[in-house]
Amino acid sequence: MIEICYQDEYLVAVNKPAGWLVHRSWLDRREKIVVMQTVRDMLGQHVFTVHRLDRPTSGVLLLALSSEVAHTLAGQFEQHQVNKTYHGVARGYLDGDGTVDYALTPELDKIADKFAQPDKAPQPAISHYRALARVEMPVAIGRYPTSRYTLIELSPETGRKHQLRRHMSHLHHPLIGDSTHGDLRQNRGFARLFECPRLMLHASSLTLDHPVTGKPLTINAGWDQTWQNLMVRFGWQGILPEFERVEFPAASGQDMASSTLIQ
Repeated sequence: MIEICYQDEYLVAVNKPAGWLVHRSWLDRREKIVVMQTVRDMLGQHVFTVHRLDRPTSGVLLLALSSEVAHTLAGQFEQHQVNKTYHGVARGYLDGDGTVDYALTPELDKIADKFAQPDKAPQPAISHYRALARVEMPVAIGRYPTSRYTLIELSPETGRKHQLRRHMSHLHHPLIGDSTHGDLRQNRGFARLFECPRLMLHASSLTLDHPVTGKPLTINAGWDQTWQNLMVRFGWQGILPEFERVEFPAASGQDMASSTLIQ
């Protein structure tokens, strides 16, 4: 089963779990659990993709219930008429807010893109970020005796492959769990110490005009249990209650965090 965040007669939005493929591909023929098949079985009807989320990313995934609605929604995404909000955990301390305007060279898969032009020019890419809270944990991962992290809100203005992950790496604050553009030592230590073996990037909400009624529509997706546990561990619970779905237990005294809410 998969959590449905929103549904009407024209579209459905689900909370994609981290690690799930959106649909089957010839690169992952043996994968048995994919979002489209699961949602189709739950609803008893065909669904159509209009955008995508990377396999390790969790959060709001919008699907159309007809090809006509899919075409309209896909057009909204292509014209950057959909506002996307993500949350992530970055290595180190970030303050305030800012914009990353840094062109990205297209990333090509060695198998899927073997016939693609390898020397494409960098494409414009713009991302906005805002630091929400920081924490310093009394654990050593690397050369320092403590480890620092920032809870960030991210909003991509363009939609390049791995854009948010690459832009955070460009700022020297890679997202935790990013095995391609991140800090591998930090990823391993974070997974071991905080029981968090995943990319800490979540597509929290989408805001768009409904493709049929034209009315504004905002769809939120709550954080999974890994996120929930980490928010407690880092003292960040209650910062964004609209994405919290469970009651938080009291934080233990082990590895107490020195946490700061950024106003």
